[in-house]
Amino acid sequence: MKQVIQSARNGKLEVKEVPPPKAGTREILVRTTASLISAGTERMVVDFAKKSMPAKAKARPDLVKKILTKAKTDGVTATFKAVMSRLDEPLPLGYSAAGSVVEVGEGLEGSFRVGDRVAISGAGIANHAELCAVPRNLAAPIPEGVSDQQACYGTLSAIALHAVRNLDPGLGDMVAVLGLGLIGQLACQLLGVAGARAIAMDYDDERLKTAKSNGAELAINLQVPDLINRVMSHTSGRGCDGILIAAATPSNHPFETAADLARDRARVCLVGFSGTEFPYAPFMQKELSIIVSRSYGPGRYDEDYENRDVKYPEGFVRWTETENLTESLRLMSPTINPRLNIAALTTHTFKISEAEKAYKLVIEKSEPHLGIVLTYRDTKQVPNKPSQHVQTSVKNDACVLGVIGGGNFARNTLLPEISKVPDAILHTLVTKRGASADFSQNKFGFTRACCEENDIFENPSINAVLVASRHNSHARLTVEALSAGKSVLVEKPLGLNKEELQAIRLARKDANAFFQVGFNRRFAPLAVKARNMLAAISGPRFMVFRINAGSVPVGSWLHSPNEGGGRIIGEMCHFIDLARFFANKPIVSVMADSPRSNNNICDDVTATLRFDDGGLGVVVYTSLGDNAYPKENYEIYAGGSVIALNNFRTLTVTSGGTTQKSGVNQDKGYKSSLIAFVEAVKSGGPAPIDEEELLETSHATLAILESLRTGRRVKL
Repeated sequence: MKQVIQSARNGKLEVKEVPPPKAGTREILVRTTASLISAGTERMVVDFAKKSMPAKAKARPDLVKKILTKAKTDGVTATFKAVMSRLDEPLPLGYSAAGSVVEVGEGLEGSFRVGDRVAISGAGIANHAELCAVPRNLAAPIPEGVSDQQACYGTLSAIALHAVRNLDPGLGDMVAVLGLGLIGQLACQLLGVAGARAIAMDYDDERLKTAKSNGAELAINLQVPDLINRVMSHTSGRGCDGILIAAATPSNHPFETAADLARDRARVCLVGFSGTEFPYAPFMQKELSIIVSRSYGPGRYDEDYENRDVKYPEGFVRWTETENLTESLRLMSPTINPRLNIAALTTHTFKISEAEKAYKLVIEKSEPHLGIVLTYRDTKQVPNKPSQHVQTSVKNDACVLGVIGGGNFARNTLLPEISKVPDAILHTLVTKRGASADFSQNKFGFTRACCEENDIFENPSINAVLVASRHNSHARLTVEALSAGKSVLVEKPLGLNKEELQAIRLARKDANAFFQVGFNRRFAPLAVKARNMLAAISGPRFMVFRINAGSVPVGSWLHSPNEGGGRIIGEMCHFIDLARFFANKPIVSVMADSPRSNNNICDDVTATLRFDDGGLGVVVYTSLGDNAYPKENYEIYAGGSVIALNNFRTLTVTSGGTTQKSGVNQDKGYKSSLIAFVEAVKSGGPAPIDEEELLETSHATLAILESLRTGRRVKL
């Protein structure tokens, strides 16, 4: 399918052929017929991507600070690789579109039907692409009589509608709208629908005429010298009841103008990108309220709402982003009077194949424009093409790899390393989004890329699978790989519960293949060196691991019980495995405790592991620290010696009254882990890590949660 893609590094924009996505659980697959280029927002995105590295740094000092912090803790080399890898990622453009449903994902049967016309929303979701996979709460039905080219304005209309709601204008209220791009134009119309009286303001006379012809009571050029007097005259000397700033400018002029236009105790709502320094004195003297409008409305930026189909109770949140989108579409209907006049806003229409030409017009401002719509070929069906298995001549000792998952971790860490392993044949890459699949296929040299997992499991040429998808799919994909006779390297965690671990155990029992978990730290050079030193020391070990994990936003999928499983299962398992590696003895019991959480998330835990030789391991995992402090510190006491490993950068050994220190560039063992997997596949096994040990570590991680629930030590 065709999709508009931009490079984050150099800003190059092109229309590419990429693999089509499929509808996931509680998603619909939409064949796009029209999408809207939001000139203001998308121009900012494109302009930023085109900036040089120094200019990017100047524009985003917050990101520079994070980079410098990472360099201090992880080293310059690791930081440079991470930054450059991130800049290589493709940027899918577009966030407001319309089309028809061609596939309904599991869980939405009856909510949508194939053939339904819908408007869709969301950056990275409602893309300028022929097909889009869309979560339920980011789609709304298009009313009869509203064309797809009108409905593709739905997202921007919802943004304007939410801004108007934030102003809460009453019948007859006078509201000044500063900036008459698409949001400003739509806001003027919505104010009229709500019974308010809009005063449209801009520097562009044509845009002023458009606003006036669509219901604005007054249209004034911001350059006129008597601007304030004209507004005061029109409002009987009171000033405006509300001011909506929809301008796109780094200047503070909109706020300064708002202070002059506002009546006493008026509301000022910011919906555009503007300088935000406001003159304190007039704002204080008039007791003005400032509201920053949250895009489409409640639900925006909430991962649970947008991507997991979580509903808000209507009695408390009546107008969500979904409802704002639905209402915007209703107000476009020809049966409504007054209604939104969308046709008056479209100045240009381009085919998707001409998207580069459309963006050139936006960036260069070569001619006056307002609404720019991209149209797509009018195919009534999207054929279900059978999987086309690319056959590869495979030697018995080859590792032909299928990879599932192309997110940040895979793209920035795993794929760069596995692509360098000479004996690994990168065959098929499967990701959720076609743009990601296409990008990684070209960058890392896969034979093909797609969005269908079965293209890996059903291909006889592929004998190994790397699973790097989200945590809730790990166990299922591991079982499917083993059942298909393919060895699998699955990123941690192996499973989210005991039932999933048991399913893997049973699948492995009947499989002529093995599994490995991505516990890379036991392959790190300094960890291997420490383990070799411990081999010469008899007796139990006493280990103290301190993990300064840093915080993860509350809304992250990692915290979702059904998706990420939480950070104990999703990340702390790494350190349980490393303790098992150093102890070289089975874990017999686990005791855990945690401080009281203020956000209902358990990110701060102390776990004590008891090994069958009497050794102990204490893992302290916390999100409360500062990221500038090193993330991982390991101390092992045994036989009169102390071995300390700091963030996989330095190793110190104190024994017999002397201390020896060694160090390397940070190496957490990713490369060595992947090489070990490839070599094991080539040789037909055994697995690089004893599989029973991997299951033991996974059960010990689950035991931490059980201990926290029961307050008791849990025997394995």
